Amino acid sequence: MGTNQPALHQLPVASVFQPLAQHCLAPHHKGRARYIGAYGGRGSGKSNFFAQALILRALQQPGLRAVCCREVQKSIRFSARQLLADWVGRLGVGAHFTILENVIRTPGGGTILFQGLQDHTADSIKSLEGFDLAWVEEAQSVGRRSWRLLRPTIRAPGSQIWCSWNPENPTDPVDAFSRRQPGPGVVCVQANWRDNPWFTPALAQERQRDLVCQDQAEYHYVWEGGHLTLSEALVFRGNIQFECDIAPPPGARLHFGIDWGFANDPTALVRCWVEDGFLCIDHAEGSPGMELDSLPDFLRAIPGATSWPLKADGARPETISYIARHGFNITAARKWPGCVEDGIARIKAFAGIKLHKRCVKLARELRTYSYKADPRTGDILPQLVDANNHWIDATRYALDGVITNRRRLPDFSAFA
Repeated sequence: MGTNQPALHQLPVASVFQPLAQHCLAPHHKGRARYIGAYGGRGSGKSNFFAQALILRALQQPGLRAVCCREVQKSIRFSARQLLADWVGRLGVGAHFTILENVIRTPGGGTILFQGLQDHTADSIKSLEGFDLAWVEEAQSVGRRSWRLLRPTIRAPGSQIWCSWNPENPTDPVDAFSRRQPGPGVVCVQANWRDNPWFTPALAQERQRDLVCQDQAEYHYVWEGGHLTLSEALVFRGNIQFECDIAPPPGARLHFGIDWGFANDPTALVRCWVEDGFLCIDHAEGSPGMELDSLPDFLRAIPGATSWPLKADGARPETISYIARHGFNITAARKWPGCVEDGIARIKAFAGIKLHKRCVKLARELRTYSYKADPRTGDILPQLVDANNHWIDATRYALDGVITNRRRLPDFSAFA
């Protein structure tokens, strides 16, 4: 590249996209993953990242042939053309590009095209066989047929397929391919509004409005990159106040609960208290892959965890014993047939839930924890989906003693 062109290491890239940048802009294709993906909600900067990366890649690789595609493109207005043109201007490299109505000419005789995948047939898509790169926008809308056509077509040595999308359903081809069972050569990150250091005040105002006014299932889909969920199937649809600045008042009785991680499931810790009829939660910490010997330090980092009773999932008695030997007042939470349903009913019986703004993982669960739906009729069933519930389970354990067994028969012996 010429000296008047931007140096890659000097350009601003949000930290969430750093794992992708090294593959999008690796100096040699042998260091690049073939499939690059970014998914998440509105305002995350996904499209801007890929647009910037594509312009830089064209400067880095003279003669680059790339196609920007989506499932349906009725007009060039709905393509990434304008965004790419904007980045050419921002980077000050307009002398190296020719921006035409339906194509962008790049250095070294390269080209960037804009096409709809649905318009292609098995024969017509062969026109893309020699292309180095395909950027698939709104990839959640790409059907199985288009995905099957595209993947083997982009096959030049070192070629890549980039995908950006807002998830809708876990069965969408791009979601299943990139997230559920990603194979070798797939690098994928989740990016949401909080990961964007250039999140604008206008977008922040829109998000705050939706946080307060919008259905939380819809909010989770639009802003947090969650799959579409039937609002009627959500377990917690009542009075939940998200992103609060709360702290326990003097003399508050603190409750701590922990759900142990298994395999890929996270170890989840919650700190909460009850105030004016509200369940208040200001810590919801944890992550997958937490080793046993790291648990004591993890717990000590939460204020009060070393002194207040800690209730844990009883399925791991050896872990409870290990934590107790490190000086914690930890015991197993009680369980009985139907204890999950009883716990959910008790949590819903509070006047509401107030959730601290740092409790992002629990907020995600409260917006997605749901009942099963009959796939044939759409009826909501009285059965819980065993997913999106690790910090919710920790909350149930924390409230051990507050939650009671509603199914226990009364003792009539005193009247005998």
